[in-house]
Amino acid sequence: MHRLSSKFITHLNLSYFIARRYLFSKKSHNAINVISLISVCGIAIATMAMVCVLSVFNGFVGIVEGMFNSFDPDLKITPKTGKVFDYHTPEFDKALKIEGIQMISESLEENALYKFDDRQVPVLVKGVSEEFKLMTDMDKLIVDGRFRLSEDVVNYTTLGYGLAMTLGARAGFVNAIEIYAPRRDVNVNLANPSAAFTRKDIMIGGVFSLNQPDVDDQMAIIPISLARELFRYDNEVSSLDIKLQPGTSVKKLKSEIEKNLGSEFTVENRFEQQIESYRMLQIEKWVTFLILAFILLIAVFNVVGSLSMLIVEKTVDIKSLKNMGASNNLISRIFLYEGWLIAFFGIISGIIIGLTLCLLQQHFGLLRLSNVPGAYVVDAYPVIVRFWDIVTVFFVVSIISLVTVFYPINNLKKKLNTI
Repeated sequence: MHRLSSKFITHLNLSYFIARRYLFSKKSHNAINVISLISVCGIAIATMAMVCVLSVFNGFVGIVEGMFNSFDPDLKITPKTGKVFDYHTPEFDKALKIEGIQMISESLEENALYKFDDRQVPVLVKGVSEEFKLMTDMDKLIVDGRFRLSEDVVNYTTLGYGLAMTLGARAGFVNAIEIYAPRRDVNVNLANPSAAFTRKDIMIGGVFSLNQPDVDDQMAIIPISLARELFRYDNEVSSLDIKLQPGTSVKKLKSEIEKNLGSEFTVENRFEQQIESYRMLQIEKWVTFLILAFILLIAVFNVVGSLSMLIVEKTVDIKSLKNMGASNNLISRIFLYEGWLIAFFGIISGIIIGLTLCLLQQHFGLLRLSNVPGAYVVDAYPVIVRFWDIVTVFFVVSIISLVTVFYPINNLKKKLNTI
């Protein structure tokens, strides 16, 4: 058994040694050298593109996560049925006393009408408690004015960027916005339709941008006390937002709260609150990766051409090896290693070049989104390199290259039987 194992290893070493000599030796036909170089370059460029594209997608995901983290709580509790709920119950008292909870903020969301001068727009009003200012990092999202809920007896609203543009409103305007909220317990009187609405005035405190159209174009934030007046609620909320203490396990605390509240409520972490946005970014990322993998498949066919020409050129060497007692498997393995070496050099070169470009982009911002500073959230394409993305690229490119190399090797095996 030991003798067979030693013989197998010797064959592997011999195959690899000859393949390496073939790769770096000068061929009689210069075209083979050129095609081999093109093969390495093609695989390297495709690999580099995969590394760079995945890293740029990671960069954009990082920006989106940063924005959502500034606005979304660590955990959010909502009812599975109905729009609002009263959390002053023994179950909630027990759930909200779990160790690891740092802060709780009330939120009440309802539809209303905003009227400013001669413009009126339906909006999603989000009433929040004072804890919301401490729980979120709204300063990062404010593009005009500042975030505030109330000062003395004056209430303020913070508008989404798209909503502010539609209303033609900005922070600091002396004119107040009129809010019209439908009364839940009053039927519309056609003779006096205004009686079916509660009307309040509110000043403009600031404008925020989350770069998410369904929020920026529709949402306005107001004090929850005013929201309860408008929609005639007492202590009800549409959601409870929870901030956790640093180092607390989100997964563990989420499970404990769900256990205490039962099946009537949904507890969502940040990813679950924005699952559609995250899912779309991931789909775009991996669809782009598959397109690049298809382009790589085309580039890898250069290896097939290079290997096929090399087999033709080395026909005399193949006959000599057979006369010296080399088996068909040994000869096939030589050219198999030759193809793998071409692919390997291309993969490693592509990963090194890709990582170098990502590093340069991170530090110098070579590729810019706009020549106008501040036109976008970031001026240059963001880049975040993830280890497992590099591992994925390496294995995918390797598998595609190795599988493709088997085609000329199978033809060689058929030819060897006739030599």
